[in-house]
Amino acid sequence: MATLIQKTEINMKLVLVGLIGFFSMITFVDLQPGQPEVTYTAAIAVLMAFWWVTEALPIGVTSFLPIILFPVLGVLDGKSISDAYINYVIFLFIGGFIMALAMEKWDLHKRIALKILALIGGSPFLIMLGFMLAASFLSMWMSNTATAMMMLPIAFSVTTALEDVYGINNMRSFAAGLLLCIAHACSIGGIATLVGTPPNLSFLRIFEIIYPNAPNISFGQWIAFAFPITVIIFIASLVIIYFGFKPKVPIENLDKSFFKSKYEALGKVTIEQKRVFILFVFLALLWVFRAELRLGFITLQGWSSVFKQPKFLNDGTVAMFIAFLLFVIPSSKKKESLVSWNIMNKIPWHIVFLFGGGFALAKGFIDSGLSTYIGSLLSGTKDMSAVMLVTTLTALMSTLTEFTSNTATTEMILPIMSGLASEIRVNPLLIMIPVTLAASMAFMLPIATPPNAIVFGTGKLKMIQLVKTGFIVNVIAIVIIVAVTLLWGTIIFDINPTEFPDWAEIGSKPVKH
Repeated sequence: MATLIQKTEINMKLVLVGLIGFFSMITFVDLQPGQPEVTYTAAIAVLMAFWWVTEALPIGVTSFLPIILFPVLGVLDGKSISDAYINYVIFLFIGGFIMALAMEKWDLHKRIALKILALIGGSPFLIMLGFMLAASFLSMWMSNTATAMMMLPIAFSVTTALEDVYGINNMRSFAAGLLLCIAHACSIGGIATLVGTPPNLSFLRIFEIIYPNAPNISFGQWIAFAFPITVIIFIASLVIIYFGFKPKVPIENLDKSFFKSKYEALGKVTIEQKRVFILFVFLALLWVFRAELRLGFITLQGWSSVFKQPKFLNDGTVAMFIAFLLFVIPSSKKKESLVSWNIMNKIPWHIVFLFGGGFALAKGFIDSGLSTYIGSLLSGTKDMSAVMLVTTLTALMSTLTEFTSNTATTEMILPIMSGLASEIRVNPLLIMIPVTLAASMAFMLPIATPPNAIVFGTGKLKMIQLVKTGFIVNVIAIVIIVAVTLLWGTIIFDINPTEFPDWAEIGSKPVKH
C-alpha cells in the first residue's frame, strides 16, 4: 500500500509539472508571431509527450488531450478532431487483434510454435532457430507481448531438460541466449506486417492524414518491402546470439521427440483450431493480395479490382469481415461461436486511444503550421546526402525508442519528419518509413519493449548481456533498414530520392488509386 501511495504521489507531481510547463509555454512563448496556434499545438505536444514518457497518467487518458485542448484553444474544431480518433486503421487494429485473441483462446498459437520446434529441433543452433522462427512468425500477426509470454514456458522446459543432463552452470549462457532469441524475434517479426506492431499502423494513418493525395500503401505492398528486412535482421540476430551464447560444453542434439511429445500433449487438433486457422490463412491472403502489388519486375492485380469501386475496400474492411466471421461461425460447443463478445474486454483499448490521440496530434501539427515551423528549424539537413540523412534520422529514432514508448514516440516524430521533408524537398516516404521501422528496433534495455522486460524479468539474463547484444543488433538493424529502404523501398513505393512528389505539395490534386 505504501508503494502504491508513493507512486500516486509521484504521478501527481508529474501531472503538476506537466501542467506548469504547459501553461508557462502558452503564456510566455510565441514561436510564430501572429500564429498563436503554432505555440498552442507545440505546448499540447510537449505536455502529451511528457505525460506519455513518464506515464504520469495512463497513456490512454493522456491521449484524450487533443479532443479537449484543440477546440478550447481554437486550433481545431471538435468535430474534425474527433474524426481522427475513429478510422479504418483503428478497425484494422481491432480486427487483427480479435483474430490474435481467437488464436490464443483456442491455443492455436501454442500449437503453431510447438509444431515449428518439432520440425526443426535438434542442435543448439537449430533450437534457437526454431524459437526465433516461431516467435517472429506469431509476432507478425499478434501482440509481441503475448507471443513472448507464450514462448517463455516452452523455453524454460527446454533449458531445464538440458540443465538436468549437462548442469546449470554449463547451460547458463545458452539459457540466456534462448531468452534473447525470443525477445529479438518478437520485435523483428512485428515489422514485417502492418498489424505486427503499433508503429506501423501509426505511420499508415498519419501518412494519410498529412498527405491525403498520396498513393495508398496496402498491406501487400508493405509486406513486400518489410519482409526482406525482417529476414536479414533475423539472420544477423540469430548468428550474433548463437556465437555469443552457445553452450560452454559440446552437447548432443536434443531429440526432436522432446518437442513432439509436448506437441502431442496438446491433444488432437480441435475443430475450433482448424476453423480459426482457416480464417487466419484467409485473412492473411486477403490482406496481402487486396490491392495491386508492384514488385518492380512484376505487377500482381489485386482481388479488389473485381468490384465496381475497388478503392472503397481497404485492409480495415478485410479485418472486420474476418472478425465478423469469428463471431458468426460456431464452435463445437452448443450455442457458442469461435469468439464471444466478452473477448472485446481483452482488446488493449489504451492502445486504441493512443492511436487516436496520435492521429489527432498529427492533424494538429499540420493544420496549425507547427510541422512546417519545426521543419524550417531543421533545414540545415538539406545539405546531407540521402544516405546520411536517412541513416541519421533512423539512428536517432532507434535511440529514442530505447527509453520511450515506441508507439507514442512514432506518433510524435512522424509529423516532424513530414515538416522536415517539405522543408528540404525530399520524398516524405524516404524518411518516414525507415524512422517507423526503427521505432521497433529497440533491443538494448528492459524498458524499451515488453518482450525485453519479460525476458529480463526472469532473472536468467544479465543487463550487460542484454545491452551488449542489443547494441550490436541495433547498429546492424539501422544499416539494413537504410540500405533496403534506398535499394528496395524506392522500387516498391515508387520513390525518386532526388524528386519531391506532387502529392506532397500543399493543394496538390488527388492522384488516381
